Amino acid sequence: MGGSSSARPVLVRRSVRREDVLALATLPARGSPGILCAADRASRRIVTMPVPAQDGITRDNVTVRVDAVIYFKVVDPTNAVIAVEDYRFAVSQMAQTSLRSIIGKSDLDDLLSNREKLNQGLEVMIDSPAVSWGVQIDRVEIKDVSLPETMKRSMARQAEADRERRARVINADAELQASKKLAQAAGEMSAQPAALQLRLLQTVVAVAAEKNSTLVLPFPVELLRFLERAQQQPSPDPAVPEQPFAHH
Repeated sequence: MGGSSSARPVLVRRSVRREDVLALATLPARGSPGILCAADRASRRIVTMPVPAQDGITRDNVTVRVDAVIYFKVVDPTNAVIAVEDYRFAVSQMAQTSLRSIIGKSDLDDLLSNREKLNQGLEVMIDSPAVSWGVQIDRVEIKDVSLPETMKRSMARQAEADRERRARVINADAELQASKKLAQAAGEMSAQPAALQLRLLQTVVAVAAEKNSTLVLPFPVELLRFLERAQQQPSPDPAVPEQPFAHH
């Protein structure tokens, strides 16, 4: 080869990992060479970080244990390296303190049924300081809410009592409707006595369909009195044959 050529630094960037390699010359004046030795690369991919379960007391004085997961990415590699010693650790600690704060400000019902609103509150609380670190919070999700066993039993009893109350209300309403219909039916039958006898016969037919039951049929008292009067009437004497007249 001919004359010597000056060597040029080559910057290799892998598009899959999208890592930004910080050169010492591009760092602001506050940076120091030691930073590059400790952490010279900051990934721009979304990072998934679990938040350890945090114990806390809700606003309505219930002890709970809540864990979450946070999704974030680096948008400013320079600040991610030089503005904070370890941006991953910083985000993790901020997420834990924010989670404990959310627990203390929320009721148990909110933790169980209104998680979307709490997730948004957590995202805002974590994202505010993370912006200065060159980090953007993409999403925060509450994963699980663990309750003490005594609270679980209390909630189970409450749910059971509520179901029983609704069942009693439904039964009482059904009895009220049935009594109104029976009162209307009684009024109709009182106008037609034969209708009551027909209804009785229908009931007898329905009961007689079960062959393993003994049927006790009520007998009208009026019919018994009629038969009794019929037996008390004197029977006519047997006819005596007439004697033929003798002709003299």
